[in-house]
Amino acid sequence: MANDVVFVTGATGIVGGGVARSLLERGVPVVAAVRSEADAARLPEGVVARRFEFGMAPAEIELALAGCDRLFLMRPPAIEDVRTFLFPVIDAAKRRGIRQIVFLSLQGVQANRKTPHHAVEQYLRETDAPYTSLRPNFFMQNLSTTYAAEIRDHDEIFVPAGRSFTAFIDAEDIGRVAAAVFTSPGHIRKAYTLSGEQSLTYSHVARILTDVLGRGIRYARPSEGEYLARLEEQGAPADYLAVQKMIYRVVRFNVSAFPNRMVRKLTGRPATTFREFAERERRVWERPAG
Repeated sequence: MANDVVFVTGATGIVGGGVARSLLERGVPVVAAVRSEADAARLPEGVVARRFEFGMAPAEIELALAGCDRLFLMRPPAIEDVRTFLFPVIDAAKRRGIRQIVFLSLQGVQANRKTPHHAVEQYLRETDAPYTSLRPNFFMQNLSTTYAAEIRDHDEIFVPAGRSFTAFIDAEDIGRVAAAVFTSPGHIRKAYTLSGEQSLTYSHVARILTDVLGRGIRYARPSEGEYLARLEEQGAPADYLAVQKMIYRVVRFNVSAFPNRMVRKLTGRPATTFREFAERERRVWERPAG
């Protein structure tokens, strides 16, 4: 099993890149889906690039999957119509004899029928695909990507989470979990909720960042209206505003508050703490000298 070739979608991104690196560390060959030569140049060293795009003809999808035994499947954020763009990939994988599809899903997806992830999980079950679903909590990387500029330039975290708690997970840990379930038996038709082992408020997060960066970072604690108004001022489209509204209502209900030890159970190592993450990523929040 450890020598199976894994086809990884999203390998130039945060999660997919972590999956590819973790597989390579285990000696597993990786073929990565890319749309361009520029994408290929961003892949981790040792990964084989192969042209692939959601929406390709079925025969082209099968050609892209040739020689691969397993598939890491994730939905690009821009794709809502999973029936048109993801279901054919699952069908092609089955025709190709892919022995395992690890799907990057969403925490709480089983109770949220409106999400594209729910439809994909349902299709994997209905078609009797050899799936493993990973359902991660909020990524720590949201703070080092989406909200990095506000922290770096204005010393504040501006999200409408109130006093709620979140058991953030490091995307690198998701990569380690994916590599583990690809390379050990017993994970077919299983779904795993992945959370960190700590549950933090955004005020806690601000205090940790203050300590790590050596300057004051505050949690602004905006209302939902203030948050959405700022996004609108920044030019965010209506569908993005709607998603953000839904996400942070879920957060304020403390749905994302519950830590677990699934990362430790599946990989043999504890989940990354937020302080460890902040120390590792501190450069993204540091201001240029002078």
